[in-house]
Amino acid sequence: MTEARPRPAVMKLTDAAAARVRALMERSDKPAAGLRVGIKNGGCAGMEYTMEFAEEAGRFDEIIEDKGARVIIDPKAILYLLGTEMDYRIDKMSAQFVFNNPNQTSACGCGESVAITPAKAEAANPSASSGA
Repeated sequence: MTEARPRPAVMKLTDAAAARVRALMERSDKPAAGLRVGIKNGGCAGMEYTMEFAEEAGRFDEIIEDKGARVIIDPKAILYLLGTEMDYRIDKMSAQFVFNNPNQTSACGCGESVAITPAKAEAANPSASSGA
């Protein structure tokens, strides 16, 4: 039996995003296993990113530990977030998490919702198309 090769992380965090996630976790009113990130239907472009504290990771959740921060990906969102970089930006008028998502096809004018196409199975599992 051959060993499975490590899977690439679904999502990466910038230094700023990791620092913000760590700060949020430290200030949480109750213990949290991580920051859960997901996708839901809504908004004028069709989908919205969701974030909430997770008390525990579910059996099928993807756990990302990057730069000392722990993000838990909802299993229904994995193909939508594959290859995404999560950033945290502060400017004169706002401070927010920003998702640099290669699967995003468009966004609404206000920036609150996006259209996302799920990654193809070959992108999620490169060895599936190479016959390995």
